[in-house]
Amino acid sequence: MTYNFDTVIDRSNNFSAKWSEMDKKYGSNDLLPMWVADMDFKAAPCIIDALKERLEQGIYGYTTRPDSYNQSIVNWASRRYNWNIKSDWLIFSPGVVPTISLVIQEMTSKNDKIMIQEPVYSPFNSVVKDNSRELVISPLKKLEDGSYIMDYEDIESKIEGVKFFILCNPHNPAGRVWSKDELKKLGDICLKHNVKVISDEIHSDIILKGHKHTPFASISKEFEQNTITCMAPTKTFNIAGLQMSYAIVPNEEDFKIIDSAFTRIDIRRNNSFSLVATEAAYNQGEEWLEDFLTYLEGNIDFAIKYIEENMPKLKVKKPEGTYLLWVDFSEIGLTDEELAKVLVEKGKVALNNGTSFGMGGNGYQRINLACPRSMVEEALNRIKTAITL
Repeated sequence: MTYNFDTVIDRSNNFSAKWSEMDKKYGSNDLLPMWVADMDFKAAPCIIDALKERLEQGIYGYTTRPDSYNQSIVNWASRRYNWNIKSDWLIFSPGVVPTISLVIQEMTSKNDKIMIQEPVYSPFNSVVKDNSRELVISPLKKLEDGSYIMDYEDIESKIEGVKFFILCNPHNPAGRVWSKDELKKLGDICLKHNVKVISDEIHSDIILKGHKHTPFASISKEFEQNTITCMAPTKTFNIAGLQMSYAIVPNEEDFKIIDSAFTRIDIRRNNSFSLVATEAAYNQGEEWLEDFLTYLEGNIDFAIKYIEENMPKLKVKKPEGTYLLWVDFSEIGLTDEELAKVLVEKGKVALNNGTSFGMGGNGYQRINLACPRSMVEEALNRIKTAITL
């Protein structure tokens, strides 16, 4: 392995939301944070070098995107997913959730129906409700082995009148990397009922061995024209604080609507640093990413083995993608409120309560494993202490 992921970096004094905002959610910052989905690793050296070079120029005025910026995204999609996108399908955005919100505002009306699958990343739920749209939930099915699958019968029974389906691909928090066949079944239902798809694919590069990410829109020309895909280098390379993502919008009319909406609120430019970081990541960061994925899988395997050997009442299924572990605590006999309390007060560890992910999240906690292994071990020791009644 070329890169060192074992170094523990003190983030407590660098204005990190993950480390400095726990008091708002948990009542204390004296906790080990395993919650917010960013990494406790330095970004790839190629990104740091590019940012240093840009910093040393000393002028941070308005930026213009060179052709090479969009081309780096096009090339990345081709190499990583075998998906041939076009540069003129790309729309800059500061983040995936703002893009989803803007699409809802511009392409649906008040009280229109929007479908999601819970448990899922909590902003999917709030962004629908906050925009005064009607939320339609199709729960994922949980199999006996802990895997999750889509409930196509339930989706089709509820999809009449739905305007948009918001898809999480790969899935947060369950860690599923949906197969091409699974996605095709969903897409066929959406086409049949004239439902457009917003596909959040921000975790698309964080895929474990034996699995492959399939961009939803890449499956067919019909899906391509019916889908707005949201991607970013931010989760992949731990640069979320640079505030950049992009929407891939092949449908010409949809593109005009979304592009015009971002223009009206004057979101048109990268900041000085996200521009160079994105190009560096996509042009030079692949070796770092492959090393990270190897290290991450080691963390996941370590955590699962620890849980099985030391906390056998907890149930966990190895994820197929993301750096998130979705753990079932239900057999220890605590309510969600009791569990949250002992983890914070006794364990001194901050996890994501499963109830925040909606229907099906009761009894679960989400653990972020994108950190040095010593931190993973310390977090697991703290969890063990917390639930030892």
